[in-house]
Amino acid sequence: MIYWFTGQPAHGKTVLGKKLRRFLQFEKQNWRKTVFHLDGDDLRELTVNKDYSPQGRVNNIRNAQMIAQYLNQNDSDVIVSLVAPYRWLREEFKERLRGEVVEIYVHTTEPRQRDHFKVEDYEPPLDNFISIDTTIDDPETSFMKLIKELGLWEQ
Repeated sequence: MIYWFTGQPAHGKTVLGKKLRRFLQFEKQNWRKTVFHLDGDDLRELTVNKDYSPQGRVNNIRNAQMIAQYLNQNDSDVIVSLVAPYRWLREEFKERLRGEVVEIYVHTTEPRQRDHFKVEDYEPPLDNFISIDTTIDDPETSFMKLIKELGLWEQ
């Protein structure tokens, strides 16, 4: 499965992605599968892509998609934390990998420390996604809501 976290910078994508990785790997004791976490900042360092133009963003998203798809095809769960501002590109990926991609929209209405990185042309998802509002909830509460939405929480 590919868990694709999207949303503005500093809204909680990476924090929730790291929590999900630990949960899938350790708490679920899923030793048969490897769980990878691809973070947007790390991917930009790895690919040396410092181009934040629309085309640079498309290239970065496509790189993340290719890596995630490859890892998923090789029996790994993949968590991607990436702004990925273009809805059409996220939808195209979900369509191509029918049933293998869960889009998780992480958002808040409160100002955040890194708001100066805000992506002006970000397009929130319209359908077929999980919404996690981090405005009021702390990371642990947001995470609990997420794993319940994903159907991973067994009480």
